[in-house]
Amino acid sequence: MASKSLSAEHKVDSINGGEVDETNRSFTWKDFVYITKPGILFSNLITVFGGFWLASHWEIQWVLLLWTLLGTTLVMASGCVLNNYLDRELDVKMARTRKRALPAGRLQARIVFIYGIALGAIGTAILYVFVNPLTALLGLIGVVVYVIIYTAWLKRTSVWCTTVGAIAGAMPPMMGYVAVTQRIDEIAIILFAILFLWQPPHFWALGVRRMEEYRAAGFPMLPVVKGVRATKISMLRYVIPLIPVSLTLYLYDVVGLVYLIGSAVLGLGWLYFVAQGFKEQDDDRWAKKVFIYSINYLMLMFLLMILDTSL
Repeated sequence: MASKSLSAEHKVDSINGGEVDETNRSFTWKDFVYITKPGILFSNLITVFGGFWLASHWEIQWVLLLWTLLGTTLVMASGCVLNNYLDRELDVKMARTRKRALPAGRLQARIVFIYGIALGAIGTAILYVFVNPLTALLGLIGVVVYVIIYTAWLKRTSVWCTTVGAIAGAMPPMMGYVAVTQRIDEIAIILFAILFLWQPPHFWALGVRRMEEYRAAGFPMLPVVKGVRATKISMLRYVIPLIPVSLTLYLYDVVGLVYLIGSAVLGLGWLYFVAQGFKEQDDDRWAKKVFIYSINYLMLMFLLMILDTSL
C-alpha cells in the first residue's frame, strides 16, 4: 500500500519533558497494526480461547466463538493503542520503544487517539450485541483499568502500577468463559486469578532487564524503586500461590489429570527459575530466562487446559 505523507510542518509535542517529533515522515497500514501490539493481542487471545473452550466442554458454538474473538481483539487493541497514545512522551526516552510510530513521528497523536476510541467502541458494541452484555462490561472495565488507572495514573506515580494493571490483563480468559456461561462463577474467578498472578513476575522480569531505561523514562517500576533483590522476593509472592490456584481447576472437574500434572510441573519449573535468581550473578541473563519461561508457561498452561477440558 502506498504510504501517505504527514504535514511538512515540523511539530513537537512536549509533555512532561518528553518530545515526540512529528516531522514529514510517512506511515503505512503496518503502523496501524503494530500500534495495537499484535504480540500482546495474540497471547491474550489464547487465554480468551482457553476460557471459551473450558466453558463449552467441547460443545463449541463456532459463530459465538468468532464474535467473541473479534470483539475482544478490538477491545484489547483499543487499550494498547490508547496506551501508546498516553505513553508517547515517555516512549521516546527508551531505546526499546522510541522507534514506535508515535515517538518516531510517523503517526499523529490525534489520529491515534481517534483510532483507539473507535476500536474500543466497535469492539464493545460487538460484544454487547452478538455475545452478551456481561462480556462487554468486563471488556470495558479492562480498558478503563488499563488506560486510565494503570497507564495515565499509576504507571507514572506508584510502584503498585504492575499489580493494579494485572486486573486488566486478567480479564481476557474470564471474558472468554463468560461469553459462554453468561455469568461469573468460581471457574471464571480462577481463570482471572491465574492471569492476575502470572502478570507481575512476568513484567518484573522485563523490568529487571530494562531497569535503567525505565529509570531514565521515569517509570516507578518495582526494580527501579526497590531494587532487584526485592523484586525477586516479590516475584515469589506471586509464583508460589499461582501453583495451587492453577491446580484448583482440577478440583472443579473441568480439566483432567494431564492438565493437573502439566500445570504442576510448569508451575514448579517457574518457581525454580525465579529461585535461581538469588544465586545468579548475572541478573540480566537470569531475567531473560525468567521472561522467556513465563511466556511459554502461559501458552502451555492454556494449551493443556484446552486439550484436557472435561466433556
